[in-house]
Amino acid sequence: MAQFHPTERTGFVMTLVVGKMIAAHPGPGADFDSALATCIEECLACFQACTSCADACTAEADIASMVKCIRTDLDCADTCAACAAVLSRRTDTDLTVTRTLVEACLASCVACAVECERHAAHHEHCRICAEVCRRCEQACRQLLAALPKVG
Repeated sequence: MAQFHPTERTGFVMTLVVGKMIAAHPGPGADFDSALATCIEECLACFQACTSCADACTAEADIASMVKCIRTDLDCADTCAACAAVLSRRTDTDLTVTRTLVEACLASCVACAVECERHAAHHEHCRICAEVCRRCEQACRQLLAALPKVG
């Protein structure tokens, strides 16, 4: 079976698309646009990695030992997808909702990374997923630090 080796170009294209869409928005820009773009990119990458990891877990010989990993993968994938979607909508942003959703995404990424790290020594898909979850966790932390305080 041929090995797939993602290139830096793939990340570059995603960065280009997200950045262009943020810059093209007719509303006012924000001081946190860079952190926003990074968080959207990492959420989308995490959605894909977690979805793929859950699928790979179902193909493992001892699927019973992977049930919790599958569940945390799917929860994280759904949370990241929702977060990327909400963050991509910039008109009349409710910062309370945004902050709450990014915090939930961060918590889901931490839980998924911890679970995948338990399997990383035996399953490459879990090692990769844990890395992607940790990157998304960091992007969420950076966005939370950059968001204006509510209240």
